[in-house]
Amino acid sequence: MCSSAQPVDWTNDIKNQKYDGIVLVAQSHEDLPSELDCLKAPLQDYSSVDSGVGKEVVVLSVPGLPGNRMVFAPTGPVNRDYDDVRRFSDAAANGIQRALKAGMQRPLLVCPPHKDYNNSTLVAALGALQALYMPLEVREGNIDPINHKVVVLGLWAAQETQGTKLVELADALESGRLACRDIGGSDPERMAAPRVADYVQELFKDSPVQVEVVSDLKVLEKEYPCLAAVNRCANSVPRHQARVIKLQYSGEGPIQKTLMLVGKGITYDTGGADIKAGGVMAGMHRDKCGAAAVAGFFQILAKLKPQHLKVVGSMAMVRNSVGADCYVADELMVSRAGRRVRVGNTDAEGRMVMVDLLCEMKEKAAGETSPQLFTIATLTGHAIRAMGPNYSIIMDNGPAHRSGNAAQWQKAGDVLGDVFEVSSIRREDYDFHKGKSEYEDILQCNNLPSSGTPRGHQTPAAFLIMTSGLDKHGVDSDTPLPYSHIDIAGSSGPFPGVPTGAPILAMATNYILSDSL
Repeated sequence: MCSSAQPVDWTNDIKNQKYDGIVLVAQSHEDLPSELDCLKAPLQDYSSVDSGVGKEVVVLSVPGLPGNRMVFAPTGPVNRDYDDVRRFSDAAANGIQRALKAGMQRPLLVCPPHKDYNNSTLVAALGALQALYMPLEVREGNIDPINHKVVVLGLWAAQETQGTKLVELADALESGRLACRDIGGSDPERMAAPRVADYVQELFKDSPVQVEVVSDLKVLEKEYPCLAAVNRCANSVPRHQARVIKLQYSGEGPIQKTLMLVGKGITYDTGGADIKAGGVMAGMHRDKCGAAAVAGFFQILAKLKPQHLKVVGSMAMVRNSVGADCYVADELMVSRAGRRVRVGNTDAEGRMVMVDLLCEMKEKAAGETSPQLFTIATLTGHAIRAMGPNYSIIMDNGPAHRSGNAAQWQKAGDVLGDVFEVSSIRREDYDFHKGKSEYEDILQCNNLPSSGTPRGHQTPAAFLIMTSGLDKHGVDSDTPLPYSHIDIAGSSGPFPGVPTGAPILAMATNYILSDSL
């Protein structure tokens, strides 16, 4: 069920005949290091007949190179105010796609280190691997057991230490993104909640990650009443019934930091009674990418096994169905934290399925070392309207803001091109969710789309804080708890298309690889 990531190896021999073609990623062929002089002359000759060299992907016949051919995928300029390391991943993806069209099955990716981007080679490798992802349904549907688009992806490195490290990191990070894409990108039936649980249990079998699956309806109703309300309609269809998947990793040595992650895993979002009309329902199987990211991050933990780090995760896998038993606007319910919530819009189900799990994390945090709490979700269309389609957004509560958490995530995201924007949670966001009558403590949502609501991606963070009881653990508390909400509605990937795996590269950089990149 859970196949391995694309096989990757390395070589320092640019003419290694194990491979059947070169894919060169560089700003310019003029600036190649001396080790790659054999690639420079053919490109100089070709540039005399094609002025597109350096502007678009080209394919050259070069006798003596692997496969007697080379794809040159230029990055273009990388030194302007608005350039970043993504130039390398974009170029590598373009180059690999052209190599596939040329019939390469053993491409050797060559991306020499750039003086201004220490991790350009790894970023290029990750860009190539993004392009080489084969969707789970395609892998499972193949008559022949073919799980990869190429036999092997070669990576060129000048030194053995560089090559070994490059392959280790590329494999670990891609294995996490593979799991994230499999869960987040597969259709609503293939990754209905019970089948996500099966996938996760298989993924972490014989690994340092512990898995617990909660499926009993009475337990869900008692422990996670807001989640159970969303599940109420889907629960009548056994294959759509909710699951809470709990994960835990404890690194060797004394624990110095504890991450507590809650991921939104809406396997399909019809909008519920406030139904998504007018053709906007298509693509809503992607509403589980937050939970998918939690699983993907744990897979990276299982691969790299960082010491002194504990990570606890909860994946809220629920289908927001519509029918006679669906929850509706105006309903009152009491959250795990004892807050009376008035439902305002059933299409604001993501915050509902996460909030009681966040409350549970808050309760557990008292016994943990240096806990940090997070929710990760494809939560709002407003995130895309505010920041565009390629950016994750992070926003801190008071204790997290005082420690500079959001800025650290943004800096970490820049390293491998898993980029972030920072938003703030303001007093207006709390006011927005205050109960409007004596019936309720908290209003779940208004009845407008988030994209049409001022501060539409910030207010849900306030709801999560208030409804989980985290408002009692702010900077004015004797027991402050740092909490950050991450909205990946924009960064999770295009539809149609392949999920990106955001934000797990930034998470890995920040908490696992900070000393090695």
